[in-house]
Amino acid sequence: MSIERAKAVLDGARRILVFTGAGVSAESGVPTFRGGGGSAVWRGMDATELSSARMVGSDLKLVWEWFEYRRGLLASCGPNPAHQTIAEWADRFSDMTLVTQNVDGLHDKAGSRDVLELHGNIWRGRCLACGALERLDDTPLPEVPPSCSTCGGKHRPDVVLFGEFLPEDVFKRATAAAERAEVCIVVGTSALVFPAAELPLVAARNGASIIEVNPEPSGIGGPLSIMIEGRAGDVLPRL
Repeated sequence: MSIERAKAVLDGARRILVFTGAGVSAESGVPTFRGGGGSAVWRGMDATELSSARMVGSDLKLVWEWFEYRRGLLASCGPNPAHQTIAEWADRFSDMTLVTQNVDGLHDKAGSRDVLELHGNIWRGRCLACGALERLDDTPLPEVPPSCSTCGGKHRPDVVLFGEFLPEDVFKRATAAAERAEVCIVVGTSALVFPAAELPLVAARNGASIIEVNPEPSGIGGPLSIMIEGRAGDVLPRL
């Protein structure tokens, strides 16, 4: 019944916001940040410390060694049917915005265009000297920290670290998409981490229908949301 209700809502919609989290990529074998792949503690250090702004300032080489470990785990992971379906929706709807909390780049690999990455991308570096962004698709890297091809400075991972704010321009674009959306589809996230979790609430306040696809309901869309319990890779192709 929920699937049919969601289909009916989507059939009449033009402006769509898709908001994805770790659960989508977990179905591709990507370890969640706090679990799987030994990612909670590495070399006896807590992952939150290794992924902190403070650590970039004190030991950039160690930060990159930790991120290279994570990138190595991701190298063999590919998009699943949920990523692929979302990519295809760009051609189905006249105005579709994809916002993700994930840093793994799997939406890009699936063919999604202009992805709003709230937390950055683990396959990019950002120069600490000139701010230039650079794709760093190979792992292991030939040197850590990697050098900027523009100015010769040192790159840091282009992800939002603990102690940092979301990129203002990306969040503004995501908020604008939420304000104009007719339907907001929340996939693979409990939507508990703010300010990112504000986006479905913004959409709902502006009259959007909320469709949630998760193994368990988060309640993010309120009592009027359409809840579909299940794996994203199973549910989204059916929509």
